Amino acid sequence: MAMAWLWTGMVAVSLAFGVLTGSVGALGNAALEGAAAAVELCVAMAGVMCLWTGVMEVMDQCGLSAALARLFRPLLRRLLPNASRDEETLAAISANLSANLLGLGNAATPLGIRAARRMAQGCGGTASHELCLLVVLNSASIQLLPTTVAGVRSVLGSADPFDILPAVWTASLLSVLAGLAAAKLLARVWRG
Repeated sequence: MAMAWLWTGMVAVSLAFGVLTGSVGALGNAALEGAAAAVELCVAMAGVMCLWTGVMEVMDQCGLSAALARLFRPLLRRLLPNASRDEETLAAISANLSANLLGLGNAATPLGIRAARRMAQGCGGTASHELCLLVVLNSASIQLLPTTVAGVRSVLGSADPFDILPAVWTASLLSVLAGLAAAKLLARVWRG
């Protein structure tokens, strides 16, 4: 609801300044050009999303996703010991992390929601420490292949859309470490 008010306010301010400065025609042209550019970007990104979602499906079918999930399980059992007791929750969390590693946030989100719902059962309306950790891991997400960002860069004409890999790896690793440290620190403060 807040975003609706924000966008309505921005449109109203733009129209008011357009009328005051006598440039309503330029404002209309800019709005139409922006809408056309948004449609072009969405259509181009649909192709990128289809490609990587297909890659994820192939990984599922050949068992590579399950192998990647098994690779995460020892770490997840250490980070989320209560959630690890439920095999289905652990599978959803592992798949969520696998999708995030491939930069497929749109595929990771439903898996993260499934895991969060299962983890929230029996919490009594208050998020548990482990549920907060899941949100941190899902939000910060270490990415090996930032496919969405690379897709946007490709659509906008980048000569090498994946030249950002070292920066993405560094930033995502640091954000996960900072998020985990903050979650652990806040859990101790809240308990104490």
